[in-house]
Amino acid sequence: MMPRGLHQRFLLAMAATLAVALLVLGAAWVQQRESHREIAALSRGSLQELALGALRGRGEAMASLLADALTNPVYYFDLLAVGEIARSALAQRDVAYVLVFDAEGRILHDGSPDIPGFGQPMQDAFAFEAVGTSGAHAQWSEQVVDVSHPIQIGDERLGGVRIGLSLAGPMRIEAEAVAALEGRARQASERSLLLLAVLFTLLVAVGLALTHLVSRALVRPIRDLAAAARAMEAGQYRVQLTSERQDEIGELIRAFGRMSESVDRHDRDIRRIAYGDSLTGLPNRLAFRELLDGELNQRKGSGEGLALLFVDLDDFKRINDTLGHDAGDEVLAQFAERIRHCVEIAARGQTSRVARFGGDEFVALLTGAEVRDAAAHAAEGILTELQHPVQVHGRQVFLGASVGITLFPDDATSSAVLLKNGDIAMYQAKVAGKNCYRFYSKAMDQAVERQVQLEGELRGAWERGELQVLYQPIVALESGQPLGAEALLRWQHPRLGAVPPSVFIDVAEQTGLIDALGQAVLARACADALRWPDGSFVSVNVSARQLRAGDLAEQVRRVLDDTRLEPSRLHLELTETAVLGDEAQAIALLARLRAMGVRIWLDDFGTGFSGLSHLRRVPVDGVKIDRSFIADMLRDPDDLALTSAIIAMAHSLGITVTGEGVEAQGQLDMLRERGCDHAQGFWLGRPMSTTELALHLNDPASRPTGAMTSGT
Repeated sequence: MMPRGLHQRFLLAMAATLAVALLVLGAAWVQQRESHREIAALSRGSLQELALGALRGRGEAMASLLADALTNPVYYFDLLAVGEIARSALAQRDVAYVLVFDAEGRILHDGSPDIPGFGQPMQDAFAFEAVGTSGAHAQWSEQVVDVSHPIQIGDERLGGVRIGLSLAGPMRIEAEAVAALEGRARQASERSLLLLAVLFTLLVAVGLALTHLVSRALVRPIRDLAAAARAMEAGQYRVQLTSERQDEIGELIRAFGRMSESVDRHDRDIRRIAYGDSLTGLPNRLAFRELLDGELNQRKGSGEGLALLFVDLDDFKRINDTLGHDAGDEVLAQFAERIRHCVEIAARGQTSRVARFGGDEFVALLTGAEVRDAAAHAAEGILTELQHPVQVHGRQVFLGASVGITLFPDDATSSAVLLKNGDIAMYQAKVAGKNCYRFYSKAMDQAVERQVQLEGELRGAWERGELQVLYQPIVALESGQPLGAEALLRWQHPRLGAVPPSVFIDVAEQTGLIDALGQAVLARACADALRWPDGSFVSVNVSARQLRAGDLAEQVRRVLDDTRLEPSRLHLELTETAVLGDEAQAIALLARLRAMGVRIWLDDFGTGFSGLSHLRRVPVDGVKIDRSFIADMLRDPDDLALTSAIIAMAHSLGITVTGEGVEAQGQLDMLRERGCDHAQGFWLGRPMSTTELALHLNDPASRPTGAMTSGT
């Protein structure tokens, strides 16, 4: 029999060991429970956003269709026809109400037989914005999504239509999905708790001799689960967790693995929505651009060819005008399947992809050794296939198509130029009489002659005073205060007038004049910034050619020394494609500039071959969301989702985000709601001289508001 003191010490040691083990296991269990809760919360938020976005998109589409259908009945005050249209919409799934109103907001019809509210003004919470909207406009509460659309003929506004879509159905589905997820998490937590109790009992029974074995059998898998949970929190939803154990730990690991697969599928579904065309199921413009950039990167220097086919339906507008948009959508869906089939046949087992760029425009990609012949074969097949009528709503529809073909590397080596060349070739096919195809040739590019002329005119334009540096304010969204401005080069030609920057900057890039112009603009911008209030910055664009030259850091240092401008007040903007040209050199150069105190920004972010890994490698302080996303974010859920994703991704890496091209208050409000840091655009301020900008920075109230004129 053990001495009493030794027995007590043994019990105390066992109790301490058990307490430590219990704390470790309990902490792991709590962490796992918190991970389940967090995943459930993330899933709930994603489901809510998807449900609301889908319902809103459906409501806008229905409202637009109803507005078109109601134009004549409302114009002729045909209440019988208005009622029939309203009742047909009211019979749709999830439609809570349909209101047709006149230009003063008085109810014309609500789909009911007796129209109790006829002639009465709408007085609900949504009525004011619904009456005043100039396009599709969505509002929502906890119970309903209200989508309104004006009814007008030309510029004359006849009234409008409102559709109320009930949120009850989507919210019920969401609640069921979240309840199922929470139930599984709760079951996993209960199993974990039961397992901890069993393990604690075993530890008491076997004593100190089995403590190490128990720790190895329990702590390691729990740590793996915790690591997997952290990986999922970081966005790596596909976690490889397998176990052949037939106990509770094995079941927990397999359950966690199944849960990771479920979340990964959910993430893929979201990406499919963001990168896919909902009508045809084909990739959209953004997905195809990334695919094309990847294919080009693989083929650079390999000699392998690639072809792009731009396919545009001839006179497709008459389908929508005569048969309606539903028929037009059906035609597009059938046409997408036909072009995909023809491209697959022409590819002969090689890589081929088809995407819808929008409207009635499709783009196909072909690879292979004889890619020119394959592209011609695909184009002939598409044109031949379209000779057969399309059956739509019991009617036969005959359509033709114009096809433009461009080849890599014969015509171009970059995705942007290839896409441009394909569009030019497709336009030439239309000019040639439609229903035919054309290969791109340099003779098609009518801008070559103009480029030569512009090159001669551009030389010496700075010395002659034709070139002027203007500044567009950049505003902090949180405070509404201007922080600085972007330097914009403008050319006022004495004979041609205002030459667009997109024209002469491209000429300067190709001819090498951009080097001298870039240095001159940098020096002028830094000198002008000294006249602005302390703390305000100037943002200067850097071309790919300047970046490749390798002496940009020395140029910037000389200008800063000459002007005595604080380095932190200078922001350099460069595009993603400029960085991708030679990423290693670009990263080293940007690191040197940042070490000097200069800030680096990525311009036109979201249009290049960008990704999270690329953004993490390049040392930048901020990104500017391309204006194409900002322009469509109020009416295109895909652009809104991508804009939100860019903001969240950049903020997760500690990078500031600026929205470009803001031309409406709604765009500004949307960016502010999603946490965007800065914004610029005509709504916030037009390009102005340095004197005007100095007054603007000192007195923001002097900014002209409501400037909606588009331009660069």
